[in-house]
Amino acid sequence: MIRPLGDNVVIKRLEPEEKTKGGIILTSANKEVPQVAEVLAVGPGTDDTTMEVEVGEKVVFKRYGGTEIEMDGEELIIVSQSDILAVLE
Repeated sequence: MIRPLGDNVVIKRLEPEEKTKGGIILTSANKEVPQVAEVLAVGPGTDDTTMEVEVGEKVVFKRYGGTEIEMDGEELIIVSQSDILAVLE
């Protein structure tokens, strides 16, 4: 696994819905890239930053935030906690 440093968080993008609420099936060309992800790992924070997210939470992150990496065949994103906008409850 990967251990983030400082105020960084490792997230995995959740798959977009295959169907709209109205029942329309979406093709891959019509799907938006989701901005919702699951937290996989959380850094320890810094002297100035207390970590507010936990492993397993679902979060909304900035559209162009983070660095995408591939690890063990999975696409992961490393973001600063400040790039996370909200926790879904």
